[in-house]
Amino acid sequence: MTHFGWTHVARLGLVQMALGAIVVLTTSTLNRVMVVELALPALLPGVLVALHYAVQLARPRMGFGSDVGGRRTPWIVGGMVVLASGGVLAAFATAWMATHPAAGMVLALVAFGLVGLGVSAAGTSLLVLLAKRVPEGRRAGAATLVWMMMIAGFALTAGLAGHWLDPYSPARLLLVSSGVSLLALLLSLVALRGLEGTVPAEGARASRSRDKPRFRVALAQVWQEPVARRFTVFVFVSMLAYSAQDLILEPFAGTVFGYTPGESTQLSGVQHGGVLAGMLLVAAAGAVGARFKHHALLRHAGSLRAWTIGGCLASALALFALMFAGLQGTGWPLKATVLALGVANGAFSIGAIGSMMRLAGEGRQAREGVRMGLWGAAQAVAFGLGGLVGTGASDLARWLIAAPGVAYAMVFALQALAFLLSAVLAWRLAAPLAPAPSFTGFHPAGDAFAAGSSPRPQP
Repeated sequence: MTHFGWTHVARLGLVQMALGAIVVLTTSTLNRVMVVELALPALLPGVLVALHYAVQLARPRMGFGSDVGGRRTPWIVGGMVVLASGGVLAAFATAWMATHPAAGMVLALVAFGLVGLGVSAAGTSLLVLLAKRVPEGRRAGAATLVWMMMIAGFALTAGLAGHWLDPYSPARLLLVSSGVSLLALLLSLVALRGLEGTVPAEGARASRSRDKPRFRVALAQVWQEPVARRFTVFVFVSMLAYSAQDLILEPFAGTVFGYTPGESTQLSGVQHGGVLAGMLLVAAAGAVGARFKHHALLRHAGSLRAWTIGGCLASALALFALMFAGLQGTGWPLKATVLALGVANGAFSIGAIGSMMRLAGEGRQAREGVRMGLWGAAQAVAFGLGGLVGTGASDLARWLIAAPGVAYAMVFALQALAFLLSAVLAWRLAAPLAPAPSFTGFHPAGDAFAAGSSPRPQP
């Protein structure tokens, strides 16, 4: 089995970009159309997005299927086909709501279910392929590259689709959404062509005959592994803390600091910029650690586990700073605090993804897909609950506490405690320090990675 070079990783990044393009159009743009242009209750898109997360409980089953077959590409391609179909169907359902609301809503439930299934199949298998084919010391760099490409896909799709959708009409919505889904599918097919290669005949026979239990048995076997079980709990708690702030940060800036809608949107941009900076920081630290691998301090500074724990602690500190921002109000350096939160979140996420890629290969053989699927399902449930917990807690706090700044401060404090708990959980994994991640050895022509040992989830 050959290791992936940077060109191979970039090709998988194109698939992740295509996946993100369909998801952002479905879960963001269509939701706005439902609420603003169609004047439907905001609860409707909330339920649809929650459904697309709930369906991702199927991730372990998808990963098991790819484990049994021994190849990941068919599951990625199949997932992208289902995802693209769900994207087109969701646009049609949204347009249909203008004339037949009930029928459109029923169709939207089906469409968002397909979106969740497509993300489960494609996203899980893509991560397993990265985990199995990227050497140990380069996984954080690979995760950074792939996720930066996905974020670029978010931004590019949102910008272009927003331009093409004006002036809005149901026909234009269907045309733009269908075009994005079709182009994303074609891009994925081109990027995946010949990427994985063929499974040797003896390897394929071994995969089919070796310890092939039913799914429930395979899932139970993975859950019995202490590291896999503890990491599942860590993923759930940390991603719950990570996602709970998303829907309350802008309302907090508007209510407590008097930000206008435009200013609060720019504040969100500052946070996302910080996330990208944090991701690059991990890759840069890994490059230094790889170069000075004989220096203990510098080598450990590039450790995936260290960045996971450190990112959780830094995120907790930034959230405690937001707590004080709520207590003080005007005069607090809010933008700097939000930037720090973004950097901490970015560093934590890449550390966690890289650790996930490393841990997927530890334990019983031929269970990488089940482990990755289990962690992906934990993340999806956490993201689905995060928005509800964050907004629900803020509403409850504002009902109980007259001062909105104090109410938001209490919510940020709870999120900070969740990140502290995540740091403790990551520490208790007691995994050995991973070799320093790095972009060292990047060649546009796609030189292969240096030999390494056998790996995350996240969509």
